[in-house]
Amino acid sequence: MLIDGHLDLAFNALNGRDLTLPLEALRAADPVADETATVSLPELRAAGVRVCFGTLFALPHGAGSPGGYSDHAGARAQALAQLDTYHRWQDAGLIRLLRSREEVVAHLRGGDDATGVVLLMEGADPIRDADDLPFWTERGVRVIGPAWGRTRFAGGTDAPGPLTPLGRDLVQAMRDLHVTLDASHLDDASFWEALEIGPQVIATHANSRALVPGNRHLTDDMARAVAQAGGVIGLVFLNRFIRPLPEGSVDPVPLGELAAHARHYASLVGWEHVALGTDLDGGFGAEKTPAGVDRYMDVPAFLNDLPAEARDGVAGSNWARWLTHRL
Repeated sequence: MLIDGHLDLAFNALNGRDLTLPLEALRAADPVADETATVSLPELRAAGVRVCFGTLFALPHGAGSPGGYSDHAGARAQALAQLDTYHRWQDAGLIRLLRSREEVVAHLRGGDDATGVVLLMEGADPIRDADDLPFWTERGVRVIGPAWGRTRFAGGTDAPGPLTPLGRDLVQAMRDLHVTLDASHLDDASFWEALEIGPQVIATHANSRALVPGNRHLTDDMARAVAQAGGVIGLVFLNRFIRPLPEGSVDPVPLGELAAHARHYASLVGWEHVALGTDLDGGFGAEKTPAGVDRYMDVPAFLNDLPAEARDGVAGSNWARWLTHRL
């Protein structure tokens, strides 16, 4: 069983990828240039993915898309279109949206072939303000990362800064409504301020800053803080997040170097807090994944570089424990 902490499924579908196709068929008709797809819904099922965190990810203007949002209304429209995509897949029996720990337990115990999806909002700009949070929770959003780059709520990747007043209000509302904070992408100042407010916290897709510099990654103290709060950290399968590389690099990186991130986290917080957050097809394709990972079905090979006693936990049991006790 695999559980993946971070996949941009609906975002890719609305970029023209038909994720209902087997991967070979998707690749043959792929409209996304220079990014060889690694993920489709049949591919996830074939790989043994029982559950994933599926994103609502609104792309801002100037982040590689001329059609990106420039205001709250634009971000909201993108997120709602993606939400509709997940519901269409669920209606077709391809996925099952999971809104509670009870639903996760039933899904993991059941024989349903559909992949379970927990909705994660990556970048909070689709949310108007704290009073708007119930609108999204009623529609199944269970995890929110306030930042991607800079948002109206927080400093983020390559955009240093604390929580904004809107951000403080949102994190307080998340705490009160039992919505989990995704610390991935939060700048250091926003991270520590958010944790002081006291929401439940995880890092769905964040490698170690001890091995790769930059505020996109977690410091050792951040990793300890996530674990001390009962959270889990997902490992990202992007080469330049595994080894310091220029952004456009296609230099191959051995899977063993990603295992070094896993071992480093385990040395700090224990293996029970380490998991998968591959982010495959999250703005990059097979050209920028570790050597030997040409498609999602290759992901389990990563586990061979881990201690035998840690493999089941990293593959899925650690996320399963978190989901069934804390979602």
